[in-house]
Amino acid sequence: MLRDEQKLIEYFADAPDDISLSDVNLDHLPSHISVIMDGNGRWATRQGKERGEGHIAGISSLRETITACVRLGVDVLSAYAFSTENWKRPQHEVDLLMHLFATTLLKELPLFHQENVRLVFLGDIEALPEKTRDVFEEGLAETAGNTGMVLALAVNYGARAELARAARTLAARVASGDINIEDIDEGAVAASLYTADLPDPELLIRTSGELRLSNYLLWQLAYSEFYVTDTLWPDFDRWELLRGIKAFQGRDRRFGGVKA
Repeated sequence: MLRDEQKLIEYFADAPDDISLSDVNLDHLPSHISVIMDGNGRWATRQGKERGEGHIAGISSLRETITACVRLGVDVLSAYAFSTENWKRPQHEVDLLMHLFATTLLKELPLFHQENVRLVFLGDIEALPEKTRDVFEEGLAETAGNTGMVLALAVNYGARAELARAARTLAARVASGDINIEDIDEGAVAASLYTADLPDPELLIRTSGELRLSNYLLWQLAYSEFYVTDTLWPDFDRWELLRGIKAFQGRDRRFGGVKA
């Protein structure tokens, strides 16, 4: 994706001592960066605040990450916002999250237009509360014509549910005679996932130090590079993003093969 070099330099000015824009190769950026935004609740607890305050604080980190990825010229940014398991949380926290999703998206639509960002969703958004779902559908429609970075938000998403959905889709196509069972290969499965039109993530960033995938993009992350930081999501910023990219660029990516 094309980037504005002047805006890029300005956005990453005033760098800390340990990382700067010059530490990464701008010609070797991951085309798709995915983030598991973890640690909002712990951040709030450490601040002596309610968990909801952590979710509110995390919005700023997502906004900064979106802007930083646009400035860098990343093609796709995906973010794990709400899992199929998150419905088990206290009802007041779930209600707050649904409210935040709706109000934040409406507030950020001008930014998406300004930065030419196209919004897509991963997950079953039909099962969301009506108000939240309506706002999401508005966001999809409003940004459908944007041609810049794709922002893929995983909401009511679970990788196992996604794979089961793909299996049902393929089974129905076989039953209808649309395809033969022999036609079901890795490409057919990938084309039946929520991410069908997106490249697989090259870099996965997980905040808060947890070492698990939490039922996220199990198929798509098969050969992604992982960067885990102890930084809690509300403290995540453009500089921590650069640290993750720098780590990615230092990896030997062989995809199961051996280099000569």
